[in-house]
Amino acid sequence: MKKSSRLAYEENPEKVERAEVVVGISSYDSAEFIGHTAEQAARGLLDYFGSKNSVIINVDSDSGDGTKEVFLGTTTEVPKIYLSTPPGTKGAGHNLRNLVTKAAELKAQAVIVVNAAFKSITPRWIKNLGEPIFGGFSFVSPLYLRHKCEGVLTSGIIYPLTRVLYGRRVRQPNGGDFAFGMTMAETYMHHPTGGEKAVLQTGVDVWMTTLAINQAVPICQSFVGRPKTQRSPDGVMPQVSAFVDVVGTVFDLMGFFQERWQKVRWSKPTAVFGFGMGEADAPPPLEVSEADLYRVFLQGFSQYQALWESLLDDKTFNKLTEIKNLPAAHFSFPSELWARIVFRYAVAHRNQVTDRQTLLESLLPIFHGKSLSFVKKTERMSIQQAEEYIESECMIFEEMKSYLAADWQGKR
Repeated sequence: MKKSSRLAYEENPEKVERAEVVVGISSYDSAEFIGHTAEQAARGLLDYFGSKNSVIINVDSDSGDGTKEVFLGTTTEVPKIYLSTPPGTKGAGHNLRNLVTKAAELKAQAVIVVNAAFKSITPRWIKNLGEPIFGGFSFVSPLYLRHKCEGVLTSGIIYPLTRVLYGRRVRQPNGGDFAFGMTMAETYMHHPTGGEKAVLQTGVDVWMTTLAINQAVPICQSFVGRPKTQRSPDGVMPQVSAFVDVVGTVFDLMGFFQERWQKVRWSKPTAVFGFGMGEADAPPPLEVSEADLYRVFLQGFSQYQALWESLLDDKTFNKLTEIKNLPAAHFSFPSELWARIVFRYAVAHRNQVTDRQTLLESLLPIFHGKSLSFVKKTERMSIQQAEEYIESECMIFEEMKSYLAADWQGKR
């Protein structure tokens, strides 16, 4: 990540100058949750890394709700540091940039990152994320027990696209909780794509995972334990800004790593740490409005039909129009069609056929249509069966990679 101005604010009440293990808690207006998160992080550090010097760092986006005061006022046996972005500067990417820079100053060996805004973190999360770093891995991605319809931004586009591009099966490439060693910290501090606006906002998580995959360093996935009880921003209907940032970051990195991914044919599994560990709680229920997904998909034709028709080939556009005419009760969106559309959008993004914001926003209604199809197909499935269905869709992406390669090279 490219450095910009100095940190606007730092409080280091115990004057910590060295730490082998850093837990970073990223926050924005998180006063309600951050005390609990800090307490659990401290317990995890003491229980599982008690022989090492450690520190908890709150990397904050200039919160105005008292996040700093709650964090520093929480009693922990582990020292704490508070860092803030300059006033008016917000975004998870800015927070992570500050964290990586501070961890390097502290000469840390392992950095564990968790999000402030959820209640279900336990001390074991710290163990399961951090322990692989001391076992030779350079990057650890989380594995969550989640509702089958939660996180469709990841399962519907980010996971299959990252997997087909770079040949590694990392189930949560956009997970907000992860760990890395200082080899990756150096990469994050100096990589030329780190200053992109989307990366400095919500595209940072998938950016960090993608760089780790392409650095050819040892990476693994780790079960963190209990399911999240605070909903992630990429629920069944992700926010427009998050969708644009995250998908845009994946598309941007396709251009940077094009020589590498064009040589990748099939994917391979990624090592898993901590299988079977943690609680067996069921994920909390999630309300899904099929009517809202269907409505937004149909509205997309009113707003973006001309763009879709100019962007997609005739066969793909005609099939999309056929789906529009399906009644809601029988709605279905073929996986092969979705893969072709995603690949076409990636090429259009590279070719700058229209402005970035408009292009990515125009993909969102189609994505909602695909999400509706997923909800309907998995309605009677267990979580495991839904995961198997997602894996089968990823294989369709892999089988159709030649379509992407030909289009990328201008041969279609």
